[in-house]
Amino acid sequence: MKFTVYGKPQGKARPRFTRQGHAYTPKQTADYEKQIRQAYITAGGEMISDTAPILICITACFKKAKSNKMTEPTLKPDSDNIAKIVCDALNGIAYKDDKQIISLTVDKVWADDGIERVEIDVEQFYP
Repeated sequence: MKFTVYGKPQGKARPRFTRQGHAYTPKQTADYEKQIRQAYITAGGEMISDTAPILICITACFKKAKSNKMTEPTLKPDSDNIAKIVCDALNGIAYKDDKQIISLTVDKVWADDGIERVEIDVEQFYP
């Protein structure tokens, strides 16, 4: 199942704490996870068997400013935080538990068309 989440790629933010010491997920992170889930459902994504191994490929496409001289997008968010927000968002929607993921690839690239987005491919592994 391939689908796209439009907008600037985001990473999983650290949990925040109230004065009473209760942890909560920042609103920006929760909203982006909701956007990922909605994009998966809209694309026709369904729950994969709860015992199946899963492969996930993530491509984060960033807009490059004309003044930017970097050949590769070595900028925030970190690849591992992009993977974390995507995998957490799809947990319980695309698969029962993210422990089923046996292969995970994250690429950060410049968007040739200038449209920032995250392209996600979730597949069941067939040996």
